[in-house]
This record gives sequence, structure tokens and C-alpha cells, in this order.
Amino acid sequence: MYSRFVALRVRPAGRGIRKVADDPELPERWLLAEWPAGESEPVRFWLSHLPSGIPLATLVRPAKLRWRIEHDYREMKHALGLAHFEGRTWRGRHHHVTLVSAAHASCTLQRLTRDPKDTALV
Repeated sequence: MYSRFVALRVRPAGRGIRKVADDPELPERWLLAEWPAGESEPVRFWLSHLPSGIPLATLVRPAKLRWRIEHDYREMKHALGLAHFEGRTWRGRHHHVTLVSAAHASCTLQRLTRDPKDTALV
């Protein structure tokens, strides 16, 4: 995946937020915007409280981590049977989720340690 990003330091505004805060001035935050090639304007935005002076790659990594988490959850649900539990006890559900998580970890380790040229495991 490839995209362009821009990060700016901004001070969020909003009367509702300021009523909750003790200080009328809200602290500066990072505004991270994703601007894919071919788009006329940015398409996704994030606010971050990470400190100023942090590299752009460090800001982008947690923002794009959501995609990886959703992909892993979808894999656990559809390929490994996370959604197939029909029991009635907490203990049974806990065991089911634990086994699915272990199976997912095993699949991930196999995927990371296999030789990219080996197509037999695909």
C-alpha cells in the first residue's frame, strides 16, 4: 500500500471541548492527513497527541495499523471460526477464543517464516 501523508501542528477548537477542559486553550495536536495520488484533496484525517518533533513515519504507523487489525479480525472470524461459537458459558467462549487466537498466531508465524519462493503453503 502506498499513499502520501502530511502532518501539521494544530490547536483543536470547539466550545463543547473547552467547557470540559480546565484551560480555555486546548493543547496543540498533530493533524495527520492522507492524500492518495490521483485524489484532488486529502481523504482521511487523524488527530494525535504524540509529541512535536516526531518523525512522519511514526505518526503514520499507528494510523494505518487499524487496517492490519481489521484484516486479522476478519481472518480470525471467517477462516478460523471465531464467530462459530454457540455455547452458553463464559468458560467455553474463553476456550474457543483462546484456541482461535493460538491458531491465528500459528498461521501468522508460518506466513512470516516461510520462504517467499515457496508457493506450496499459499
